[in-house]
Amino acid sequence: MKISKVTKEFNNEATNHILFQHIDNESVVKMGYVTVPPGERVPKEGLSCHDEDEYSYILKGCMTTQSGDEEMKKVAKGSATFIPANEKHWALNEGEEPCEIVYALVKHK
Repeated sequence: MKISKVTKEFNNEATNHILFQHIDNESVVKMGYVTVPPGERVPKEGLSCHDEDEYSYILKGCMTTQSGDEEMKKVAKGSATFIPANEKHWALNEGEEPCEIVYALVKHK
């Protein structure tokens, strides 16, 4: 078993910590933790897009987000989200507290 610990570094920008990465013949899996301060947008401008499926769970706070052709949605503590690979997306913390998220990026070979 591997154990990884997040050290919380709060500043005025989103902080991203890769906790684990696993690579085998069929997939690549990255697990991470991100903190998004109030008022911060991810990415700062434009859209994010990557070749992995993204699974996220909100631990604290809330985000307004838009993905693909769907309408904007508000996701909050206790919510889980899925963004398919290559789908353009963005998120904004409009709340009053940092938003803390655990995520996994999964790429199938």
